[in-house]
Amino acid sequence: MSDKLFLGDYSYSSWSLRAWLLFHRFGIPATIEIVDFMKAGVAEQMSRFSPARTVPTLVLSDGTVIWDSLALAEELASRHPDAGHWPSDPAMRATARSLAAEMHSSFGTLRELCPMNLRAAYSDTPVSEALQADLARIETIWGFALDRSRGPWLCGDYSVADAFFAPVAARIAGYALPVGDQARSYVAAHLADPAFRRWRAMGLARGATLPWYDRDYAQLPWPGPTPRPARAIDKGEAENTTCPYSGDPVTHLMESEGRIFGFCNAFCRDKTVNDPDAWPKFVAMRDGTN
Repeated sequence: MSDKLFLGDYSYSSWSLRAWLLFHRFGIPATIEIVDFMKAGVAEQMSRFSPARTVPTLVLSDGTVIWDSLALAEELASRHPDAGHWPSDPAMRATARSLAAEMHSSFGTLRELCPMNLRAAYSDTPVSEALQADLARIETIWGFALDRSRGPWLCGDYSVADAFFAPVAARIAGYALPVGDQARSYVAAHLADPAFRRWRAMGLARGATLPWYDRDYAQLPWPGPTPRPARAIDKGEAENTTCPYSGDPVTHLMESEGRIFGFCNAFCRDKTVNDPDAWPKFVAMRDGTN
């Protein structure tokens, strides 16, 4: 039995994004199981792994259950000391831990008024006094770290602190919230991060649009990098005979810039359609760099 990571909807579950980044960004394998928000309550679906009642939850191969994201980060760092979850420099490590802990326990107004929604972007978001206070505090602590690390990440190389703030960056971008140049540059680094782009592409390919996350504000195009054009097609002859991800035979087709590529299932195709350049195995096949 491998370690199993239970996650919520890719487009909406901010804590699931953080946990996935703690694995994916640091090269740690785990079997992913998605908890469907439309199927039943999360606590009900997780009841067999008591005391877990939320996502993300990690169930280790020995049966150990870790149901808190900060605990998950610390446990991964302990079990995989060479992965680099925390900075090696003591001062930077202390800063990263402080940042992650404050994110874990704070910014309730931002969470409530601007839930993560990677399927939409808005303008004209109302900014209450309490929301402005959250944004001001975020800018203060980001600025403190970035002034010392010189960016693009908070404490030097990408760390737990950045994984924890990835959904905050998505909220600031997705709701066009007012922040200064330094914070905008940090937000842009997240939106351009290939791992973040892969997560968002999977969210667009899998799961329903959940209307309770929608807001009645003017909509904008997604503010991240513009994906290379691509579309799903039903007929054609693919350049490849096996899926670049699984190695299985091609059954589903995609066209991009006049070329046709094949995949082993609809999800492999659709996640690639949503952002072709985010997927190294596909890019290597497309560009002949295998």
